[in-house]
Amino acid sequence: MTALSHHGGEAMTPALYRIGEATKVLRMSRTVIYDLIRTGRLRTVKEGRTRLVPASAITDYVALLEHEAGAVR
Repeated sequence: MTALSHHGGEAMTPALYRIGEATKVLRMSRTVIYDLIRTGRLRTVKEGRTRLVPASAITDYVALLEHEAGAVR
């Protein structure tokens, strides 16, 4: 079950994504997601035995990609 941010009874974007959900959000394979986690480029948290990707970690990863793309130019 993914935690949702709520505002006035309205469901907002999830605060935490399961790995499978993160693959869809980032449009990357499960293998790539796990490589990003292993190398520290994508942060995760654990709740029990479940590894979850915070929405903020996805935002940070996209910002990192944008920064790296800007540095190359």
